[in-house]
Amino acid sequence: MDGLLEHCAITPYGRRTGSSRVRVFEWLDRVGIDFTVSSYASLPDATPSRLARHPLAVARAELRLHRLAAARPRRLLLHREASPLSRGWWERRLLAGAEFSVYDFDDALQWDRGAGGVARRLAPKADKARTAVRHADRVIAGNDILGDWAAQHHGDVVVIPSCVAPGDYTPKASYALHDPPRLGWIGSRGNEAYLLLVAGALEEIHRRSGARLTLVGTTRPSLGRLEAIIDRVAWTPYNERTALADIDVGLMPLPATAYSLGKCGYKLLQYGAAGVPSVATPIGVNADILRRFRMPAARGDGEWAEAVQGLLDVSDTTRERLGRDARAVVERRYSYDAWLPRWTAALELSRTAP
Repeated sequence: MDGLLEHCAITPYGRRTGSSRVRVFEWLDRVGIDFTVSSYASLPDATPSRLARHPLAVARAELRLHRLAAARPRRLLLHREASPLSRGWWERRLLAGAEFSVYDFDDALQWDRGAGGVARRLAPKADKARTAVRHADRVIAGNDILGDWAAQHHGDVVVIPSCVAPGDYTPKASYALHDPPRLGWIGSRGNEAYLLLVAGALEEIHRRSGARLTLVGTTRPSLGRLEAIIDRVAWTPYNERTALADIDVGLMPLPATAYSLGKCGYKLLQYGAAGVPSVATPIGVNADILRRFRMPAARGDGEWAEAVQGLLDVSDTTRERLGRDARAVVERRYSYDAWLPRWTAALELSRTAP
């Protein structure tokens, strides 16, 4: 890695992890330009316990960052953080050392002070996110809320949503309800506990209609009494593309926290790409997406039960109209194709055919 690198992208995770795939790998697949991509330790996540189990991978990752910083890339894209162990030094060195650097983030990292244990508080994401924003030449934020915060620390901020490729999702073919109806949720193990926020509503809907919940993510039970009505499907690229078309209503509950304000509404966009009617907590960008989809917002068990039951009670034709309209909105406003010119301009790339 001697001499100047042409194009380099640094992500905290590999392609199989949602954030890095959506914010980095999917874009790079479309620009037709060779990037040297460094994914920290290539682990599914960077929890302290996982890092402790892979000390050699962590050591190699830290050495690789040293080599990348010394190489001083001509163009550098850094997504979220360079290292979970850094308190901002890697982010500052990498971004400041590149000829042209872009920092990209899609969560409210600026408000993450390391909740969840002592080990995480040793290298809080809030401080390193602020450091990264200040030392990048340009910042890409995943929504207006993140963009407004970044603009307080940097004069060149571009807002680009987390996008989906509608063509990668099997579109829903039939809007007749399953027997029993199938509610659905997709996501990581770290976020599935949000379903407990609406546990009472889900149990009430099950009592009314027999509805069950298809959970596309991990297969390890973790949701207590809800597991009695859950059918788990392991996450794979294939299941992500196909499983959503087989549910009747998608769900995206969120807690009312500052961190939730920074969420980019990705689950809603996935449901929309598959043409699936959905219900979500109207926090942050979710409220705007729900408005564009013309789908119900809900807070609290009572509203959730009524909103979901309402989508189950309407006609098949109404559900089909909602689903098809949502897919059209995704194609027009939240697809990679729609945003590719803005993304390539933000990185000052001349696109070649992939």
